[in-house]
Amino acid sequence: MQNQGGKGAILGGKPNPEELERVEEAGRGARAAPALKSRGGAGCGAAAEGGRRAGGSMAPPGGGGQLRDGHSDGDNDRATAAGMRRFTWEEIGQRNGRGPAPQERWLVIRRKVYDISHFYRRHPGGARLLVSHAGQDATDAFVAFHVDKVLVSKYLKPLQIGELAPDQPSIEPTKNEMLVKDFRELRVTVERMGLLEPNQLFFFLLLAHILLLDTAAWLILFYFGTSLLPFIFSLLLLTISQVQASWLQHDLGHLSVFRKTKWNHLLHKFVMCHLIGASAKWWTLLHSQHHAKPNCFHKDPDIDMHPFLFTLGKKFSVELGIKKKKYMPYNHQHKYFFITLPPLLFPTYFHCHTFYIAYTKKYWADLAWMLTFYIRFFYTYGSLLETKSLLAYYFIFRMLESSWFVWVSQMNHIPMDIDYDKNLDWVSTQLLATCNVEQSLFNDWFTGHLNFQIEHHLFPTMPRHNYCKVAPLVKSLCAKHGLEYQCKPLLTAFADIVHSLKTSGELWHDAYLHK
Repeated sequence: MQNQGGKGAILGGKPNPEELERVEEAGRGARAAPALKSRGGAGCGAAAEGGRRAGGSMAPPGGGGQLRDGHSDGDNDRATAAGMRRFTWEEIGQRNGRGPAPQERWLVIRRKVYDISHFYRRHPGGARLLVSHAGQDATDAFVAFHVDKVLVSKYLKPLQIGELAPDQPSIEPTKNEMLVKDFRELRVTVERMGLLEPNQLFFFLLLAHILLLDTAAWLILFYFGTSLLPFIFSLLLLTISQVQASWLQHDLGHLSVFRKTKWNHLLHKFVMCHLIGASAKWWTLLHSQHHAKPNCFHKDPDIDMHPFLFTLGKKFSVELGIKKKKYMPYNHQHKYFFITLPPLLFPTYFHCHTFYIAYTKKYWADLAWMLTFYIRFFYTYGSLLETKSLLAYYFIFRMLESSWFVWVSQMNHIPMDIDYDKNLDWVSTQLLATCNVEQSLFNDWFTGHLNFQIEHHLFPTMPRHNYCKVAPLVKSLCAKHGLEYQCKPLLTAFADIVHSLKTSGELWHDAYLHK
């Protein structure tokens, strides 16, 4: 249930020289391992033929060179001269951390094969994010998540163990290659239009209005006293400030506010840790996993509440019922949702989890920043409110903030398809799991522009003020390929959360009783 964003080396995070040195050591170890013999194109003839039909336009932006079947003759010559091993998609697919080679994890970026078996635990963007692409092509995820691809490529070089065999297509058989081609062309268009460039005045004004509301909340109690009306009005202003800060930290976590990564990270700590009181690293790691594989069970942490609190999705609800598992009265989950997740997510789970992760992962800088929030809050408000009123004030604004956040963050995903990872192409993966809400000035502000969830998921580093500009291009892409581009009124999107919970609960109940 995390808020939206996160980046890193290979698939998320900020590189550093010490880490790069360790990666190079891991890469040398991987290359020194006994070579596996490639089986050529066995069993992949149809896929290879599909790759040949795709022609030379399948290269991701920035791939460079004239391509044939998605790779260049020059690249093949260099690979042969360097003694690079050649692999089939079948071989790569077996190196996913399960099955016949449980200790091996490989992935493909721009036809090059990388062994992440030892590196993934040190991945700056989180181990779970990286292994979610093990055994798969991660090209479009790599491009989507990284701002400085040249810098991050230094991580890739020592991990490379080979390339796809010449007769292998550039696109996996499970993916729509024409859709992949068109989306990569759209990505080039987006970059040329400058839609990935931030307007820093826009974000400065957002921060200014957050700080103004935060200050006004305290001044109301200071000047007008702590009677009921000032108390309520102050609560509302602080809640608005906190939620808007959540949307801004989301922008910073996606590296979409500044061109320099380090400035995004620094201001992210200020907003997330100091203004909100939560760990920036904790949020980034969880949220980047969500973006990589949204609504994919065991890969998206946002649906980890299945099956212990709610049962989600039609498929999983039936499976749970057939297995006769009942952790909660799921047939009533659309009722108890109102009194559990929206009001209690922040005051309970988030509070405990962010401190637990920050402490166990030794995020000492985050913890120090977080403490400044609590010192500031309890010192300033403690001078105006008695202990009981102070605790009530804190808990109520956290409940209000939590309710606002949950309704907005879940309206785009819970009603959508929830399944295991099918290794679909980037666009299909995002479109099946996300929907939009109609655009208006209020909706943009109220949701932090997450009413453009489709565009945000396709281009996670794009500044939010440009979502409306890329939306017509995305709609055209969807129309061309027969993909449903869902866009709803705000209240309908809220209602669909409840309807989907009711449907999945009924499916579970029927399977539990009759199957």
